[in-house]
Amino acid sequence: MQLSDRTLSDWLEHWAAETPDKEYIVYSDRNLRFTWKTFNERVENMARGLISIGVTRGTNVGIWAQNVPDWLTFLYATAKIGAVAVTVNTSYQTEALSYLLKDSDMHTLCMTDGVAGNNYTDIIYDLVPELKTTQRGKFKSERFPELKNVVYIGQEKYRGMYNTAEILLLGNNVENDELIRLRNLTSCQDVVNMQYTSGTTGFPKGVMLTNNNIVNNGYLTGVHMKFTPEDKCCICVPLFHCFGVVLATMCCLTHGSTQVMVERFDPLITLASIHKERCTVLHGVPTMFIAELNHPMFSLFDMSSLRTGIMAGALCPIELMRQVNEKMFMDITSVYGMTETSPGMTQTRVDDTFEVRCSTVGREYEFTEVKVLNPENGEECPVGVQGEICCCGYNVMKGYYNNPEATAQVIDKNGFMHSGDLGIKDA
Repeated sequence: MQLSDRTLSDWLEHWAAETPDKEYIVYSDRNLRFTWKTFNERVENMARGLISIGVTRGTNVGIWAQNVPDWLTFLYATAKIGAVAVTVNTSYQTEALSYLLKDSDMHTLCMTDGVAGNNYTDIIYDLVPELKTTQRGKFKSERFPELKNVVYIGQEKYRGMYNTAEILLLGNNVENDELIRLRNLTSCQDVVNMQYTSGTTGFPKGVMLTNNNIVNNGYLTGVHMKFTPEDKCCICVPLFHCFGVVLATMCCLTHGSTQVMVERFDPLITLASIHKERCTVLHGVPTMFIAELNHPMFSLFDMSSLRTGIMAGALCPIELMRQVNEKMFMDITSVYGMTETSPGMTQTRVDDTFEVRCSTVGREYEFTEVKVLNPENGEECPVGVQGEICCCGYNVMKGYYNNPEATAQVIDKNGFMHSGDLGIKDA
């Protein structure tokens, strides 16, 4: 086993050539299906459209949406250009979005009209009133001088914004030369995704993750669950978080597996999608599994196709893991980590005993080193002594965006990322 030097684009093009007619992305609730080939073609068209509005290598492009069908199109389109997809939390309101727009030097924001109780279009018009009075792509924001475009993900038309249909149309009219030039410049060490997190201290910071970081973390996560191209992973966790974009999407991408998407978590749609598509893998936080198990229609759906998945993001009760094992037929695994480590540091393996899988967070990922260090002196703790869990390896972020001081505070001279979490050193 070795680390891959393929980028997101390399992997997408690999499967588009190897298994062009195999389904990659499925929205079962609306019977929307993309094969690897058709999805790659849409991505290339979207990439050319983004180039036509000024997106280029190193440009920061925000994605502010639930798991809508074109969320992943924008992720891969920016990756092909060598731009950076900045994932935006769907619960962000005016103040948080304002901070992120400015801190990330965002050039283009791709967004939907929002979620219940949080209208994104109202927020962006409040922050960038120039949109209402200026031709799209021509506005100059006094407050956010780097922001040049807002793209509405959908068919509706809003003053001052492009919509996805228009970006795709622009892409049809753009020569492929510039996309090929930019595509050829991309490497596995390029930053491809930026996620905002408070980390261990202070204001939210932009965690810069490279192709190398997230591709390999996703690949190894799949290895630990014995992923194959025949797997179908039901993804109901949000894509704006590492759980969705790495442990789910990168896992499927690197193993050629199918993603069965749920736009907004709903236990009924999740259960129906598993039943209809014969999903083999399901990810979720504990509350999602509780909602599925306790749904009054649970017994009407056939869960027997499931075999594994990840429960993470919060403390996983042993009894819940037992119920998932017995009623959903899943040898569930757990991942421990943080956004700054792409995110996986440790994971239980699908063939570990039930006791190991429900009472530990497993073993360190390959090609990483996880230590429990004394926070006072930085020395490794003896067995059985509590200290800070730290990680070194390919999965450690490139750094915090435009914040070398904060980066230096969490990555020590030996390359170890300090988590701020306490653990006890095992044998």
